[in-house]
Amino acid sequence: MMTHDHHHSGSSSDQRLEHSHNAAAPEHPVVGHEAWLSARTAFLAKEKEFTRLRDELNCQRRDLPWELVEKPYLFSGPDGPLTLGDLFGRRSQLVIYHFMFGSDWEEGCPHCSFWADQFDGIDVHLSQRDVTLTAVSRAPLARIEAFKKRMGWRFKWVSSADSDFNFDYQASFTPEQMQRGAAIYNYSQWDASDSEREGVSVFYKDAHGVVFHTYSTYARGIDMLNAAYHYLDIVPKGRDEDRLGSPQDWVRHHDQYEL
Repeated sequence: MMTHDHHHSGSSSDQRLEHSHNAAAPEHPVVGHEAWLSARTAFLAKEKEFTRLRDELNCQRRDLPWELVEKPYLFSGPDGPLTLGDLFGRRSQLVIYHFMFGSDWEEGCPHCSFWADQFDGIDVHLSQRDVTLTAVSRAPLARIEAFKKRMGWRFKWVSSADSDFNFDYQASFTPEQMQRGAAIYNYSQWDASDSEREGVSVFYKDAHGVVFHTYSTYARGIDMLNAAYHYLDIVPKGRDEDRLGSPQDWVRHHDQYEL
C-alpha cells in the first residue's frame, strides 16, 4: 500500500502534480505515472498470489466429501409440485439460493434481492456448464410470484412452504429453536433474532437420479456471489460501509432507491 511518504520522496514532476491536484484531490497519495506503475505492478504480485490461492481453495472445495440426500422434499412451482430432483431440470448440478422470504412476510428481503438482481442473465450461461440455478423461500408461491413480478425477475424461484428443506439446510428456524437458542447457522450455534437467513446450497444428481448434497455456505460465504460488491471493491471508496450501523444498511429493493 502506498503511504503519504510518497509525497516527499517522489520526483519534482510528481510534486508539481500533487500540488496541482491538492485543492481537488482527496487525502490520498497522488504521484506521476512511473511511481503509479511501480506501485501497481508490486500490488499485482499480491493479486496473482491471491488468485492462485483461490484456485487452490476452489479445488479443495470440489474435493470435499458429499452426503446422500435421503429425505424427500416437495416444492411448489408455477407448474405444480416439484421434488428436489425435479429442480435440476436436465442438468446434473443444482445451485439453490436460500432467499429470505418468510411464510408471513409481505415481500422478500432487500439484501437477498441485492443478490437476486444478478441472477437473470447468468442462468443461461450456467446451464451451458451443466448447472441449474434456483431460488427457494418459505413464502407461499403466490406471494413469491407477486414479488418476482414487481422486481421484474425471470429466474426460477420455488416455495418450500410445505417442506422441511429450509430448516434442514440452516436457512430457516422454528419458533422453538429461536426460543431455546438452539438454532444452528453457518455450522455453529446462533441466537436467532430472525426466522430466516441467507445461504447457498449445492447438489449433484447422478445418472440414476440419486441426489447428493455437496456444499452449503452462509453469511459472508455468499459474498463472492455478489458481482456488484466486487465492482465496489475496486473503486476508491470501496464498499464505503464502515460508518453505517451495519454493512448493508444502504441496501434497498431496486425500485425503492431515490435516483
